[in-house]
Amino acid sequence: MNKETNPQRLLDGVLVVSLEQAVAAPFASSRLADMGAEVIKIEREEGDFGRNYDSVVHGQSSYFVWLNRGKKSVVLDIKDPDDKAVLLSMLAKADVFIQNMSVGAAERNGLGNAALETLNPRLITCDISGYGEDGPYAQRRGYDLLAQCETGLAEITGSPEAPGRVGISIADISTGMFAHAAILEALMLREKTGRGAHLKASLFASIADMMAVPLLHYDYGGKAPKRVGLNHPSIAPYGAYASADGRPLMFSIQNEREWQRLCAQVLGQGELAGQDRFISNDARVANRAELDAEINAVFSGLSLEELEARMEAAKLAYARVNGVDGLSQHPQLQRSSIEVTPGQEAGIPAPAVTWAGHERSLGAVPSIGQHTDEIIARFGNNT
Repeated sequence: MNKETNPQRLLDGVLVVSLEQAVAAPFASSRLADMGAEVIKIEREEGDFGRNYDSVVHGQSSYFVWLNRGKKSVVLDIKDPDDKAVLLSMLAKADVFIQNMSVGAAERNGLGNAALETLNPRLITCDISGYGEDGPYAQRRGYDLLAQCETGLAEITGSPEAPGRVGISIADISTGMFAHAAILEALMLREKTGRGAHLKASLFASIADMMAVPLLHYDYGGKAPKRVGLNHPSIAPYGAYASADGRPLMFSIQNEREWQRLCAQVLGQGELAGQDRFISNDARVANRAELDAEINAVFSGLSLEELEARMEAAKLAYARVNGVDGLSQHPQLQRSSIEVTPGQEAGIPAPAVTWAGHERSLGAVPSIGQHTDEIIARFGNNT
């Protein structure tokens, strides 16, 4: 099977050089590696600081294991003339260059877009930053939780009493996802034009994009959604309600047919569906306290299992409010195995998108500088 017919190797022959640290840029390059690209990860002598976030996976960082499978690690000092020459030799032949240095650092080190376009007109560059390269915040350092706070995401997240952090590095991850998609688009465009492209992604812009609905509510409705904990701010009922044994059940009502089934088959009060105070989603949101009281009166008398049985019979969407232990044991969870260190493997969540008839295998996690000699021997003689 060749790369044209094997989705696991669609990027076979594509050379990606990534001067990267932390999460956003490594996320983007890891997905290119998953598709068969050769990803050369440039690290300082001490390594990507993401290697040291924790040590829970056979002594390795959970972040690093997740985001750096299938790459080649090369230690270079870009301020050293010889090391920089090796890097430029790589970039002259590369298809993609990803970097998330501080804004302006690429240009100061001779790696700006104009210089690289002269060196390699087919090169696709992707610059990742906290706030973008223009505007009053361009020189600010930007990290995940800072972006969550600056964009208002933290303010609409959490309980009514206090804002909260999204429990994963959502700004970093979304930036990496947007960058990955844009790089694939640029590769497709290059097939038509023969020329590369200059892409720029930022944590702030990524979360701002994802904040479109709250922003539209504020700009055109006059107010932003309030924090409502495990409830939906603009759909009701859509939230978590405690059962008789104290365990919460999350469920979602998306239309009036489902609302009627909830009332009749789960709550046993079909007449609620037609009452003026609950006649539409807008009415239910406006009268959420009364709605919650009606639901809690029924839920408090039934076990979680009894509620699930009623939800199932009514063909409504529901879920348990699991902890991470619940995810670890979840019957729907699929894992992929990767080599973390020689002889030691770890299971991580399988790639989110599958191709029918093809199982994607993931490459090993590199040690610091594992491939330095190989890459210098390959590119160092061409400087």
